[in-house]
Amino acid sequence: MFLENDHYVWLIWALAFLIPWGVLYAAVPAQRRVMWWSSALTALFGLTEPIFVPEYWNPPSLFDLAQRTGFDIESLIFCFGIGGVGAVLYSALAGKRLLPLAGCERNHPHHRFHRAALSAPFFVFLALYFLPWNPIYPGIAALFAGGLSCALCRPDLARQTLIGGILFTGFYLVFLAVLEMMAPGYIARVWNLPALSGVMIGAFPIEELLFGFGIGAYWSGVYEHVAWHRST
Repeated sequence: MFLENDHYVWLIWALAFLIPWGVLYAAVPAQRRVMWWSSALTALFGLTEPIFVPEYWNPPSLFDLAQRTGFDIESLIFCFGIGGVGAVLYSALAGKRLLPLAGCERNHPHHRFHRAALSAPFFVFLALYFLPWNPIYPGIAALFAGGLSCALCRPDLARQTLIGGILFTGFYLVFLAVLEMMAPGYIARVWNLPALSGVMIGAFPIEELLFGFGIGAYWSGVYEHVAWHRST
């Protein structure tokens, strides 16, 4: 499908992420709670869109909301979709299941930094946001900090964090390719490429792939970290 008008591209692309979300929800019932929990949280991050419009990108949106207010409906859908998929993609493919951590395991010295590790992304973002650079970079750094702090606090999640990041990067790259096929040149028209590093992987700015890795790395283990569970 080729779209000649950019106006509905962002909406269609955001809705497309609900397809793998629905497939995973139907195929892996044991992960449904994790998916709802993660998607509900990540959907809220869609409200941060004014931080990135137009500094990072400026997508034509439903009712022209992004251009008029900075907010848009598509961001809520997009964040909902990627949150649920990012949280369970590794576990679903690896056939993992969740079990509660034993009380003695919770008292391990690593866990004395439990709250600090969980809050690290927010502090990193706030600390870096006011530097003179594009807001996507503190966003990426916050996701990386979240994944790293999770792995340091819960070494049993380190492998899951790394592989989750790699898997979601591949998943997200497929969706970026679909976006470019659906609306050729859309990325060049909508992303603020002169404000970025200029490093491109094909038609895609490397910032998008780093964002994808950060989503997968952080969200693949955050539920286990918050809820004191482990994957087996």
